[in-house]
Amino acid sequence: MSKKELFAEVDDLTATFCKGCFVYQHFRKEKGKRYAHRFCIRECTVGEKLKLLGKELS
Repeated sequence: MSKKELFAEVDDLTATFCKGCFVYQHFRKEKGKRYAHRFCIRECTVGEKLKLLGKELS
């Protein structure tokens, strides 16, 4: 995959799944922004996919 395609896929994933995510909003409200962000990166399936795409970019 080219970098342009990878960036397009990352943009598509975030626009489809991350914008307005109820789980993120709930954790941010209950436990704070840091916890919610950490949850998205470590435990969310979309976050895991984003990490894999990021590794392909570097």
